[in-house]
Amino acid sequence: MTSMIEISHLSKCFGEIQAVQDLSFRVGEGELFAFLGINGAGKSTTINILCGQLAKDAGTVVIGGKNLERDVDSVKSMLGVVFQQSVLDPQLSVLDNLKCRAALYGLHGVAFRKRLDELSRLLAMEELLKRPVGKLSGGQRRRIDVARALLHKPKLLILDEPTTGLDPQTRKMLWGIIAQLRREEQMTVFLTTHYMEEAAEADHVVIIDGGRILAEGTPLELKNQYTGDYITLYGVSEGIVRSLGGTYEAVPNGYRLSVPNTAFATELILKHPQVFRDYEVTMGKMDDVFLSVTGKKLTGGAEK
Repeated sequence: MTSMIEISHLSKCFGEIQAVQDLSFRVGEGELFAFLGINGAGKSTTINILCGQLAKDAGTVVIGGKNLERDVDSVKSMLGVVFQQSVLDPQLSVLDNLKCRAALYGLHGVAFRKRLDELSRLLAMEELLKRPVGKLSGGQRRRIDVARALLHKPKLLILDEPTTGLDPQTRKMLWGIIAQLRREEQMTVFLTTHYMEEAAEADHVVIIDGGRILAEGTPLELKNQYTGDYITLYGVSEGIVRSLGGTYEAVPNGYRLSVPNTAFATELILKHPQVFRDYEVTMGKMDDVFLSVTGKKLTGGAEK
């Protein structure tokens, strides 16, 4: 697969703090790539370097075949970025915000209107264009942030915790739009998120902590390596569950037993059919992977 991003031995220090330490990874063209870590793990530093907003101390960054250090303007022209905090001017209307941004890419007149019409249909924002950004809801403002990032049809969309604080309906809508863009425009998406169900949809995941990569792979590879399966048993006593061996915990109306994999779960069920009358088998989730890899939980935008 052709690479959209190639990072080799990237490092960045702030005084004695090593924010990024010898990072090396690649992102394939058209991939949804998830970059996971708690606050302070080095995610924002890496993104700021990718965007050309922060100088690296060591290493190389190649985006779309262009070396960031030697051809920063070409690299920036390929990027669309949705930052954690909105960068829209709250005093200006949505239309004026987008006009100002489009002008930076040389989009004027008919070309701007054509792209605005496309994005208005895609993001259902026609009725918002004349309203001041400061009067929009959080979900509406996020749609405009996305529109701003997409004005110049970027090859790489960087989403830095794009759905934090949004209601489930708006989150679902935004991910539907992003999926459509990936299909229709073969756009690569670089995602940081605190929602593990979003990371579970990625093609490739990198987990960092303390500026270093601790684990990487597809969600399935990471689940197979760092978590097992779970059997939830209902209508049985704790003594029976204990007799099966292994680690378990109480859950509403039953007990959740940890098993290494699905094959082990099947063997256990066949061995004790009288016990497994009301049960369900589930795979480990990305939350379990993250906890296993880092020893920390990643939920709701805060370390716990």
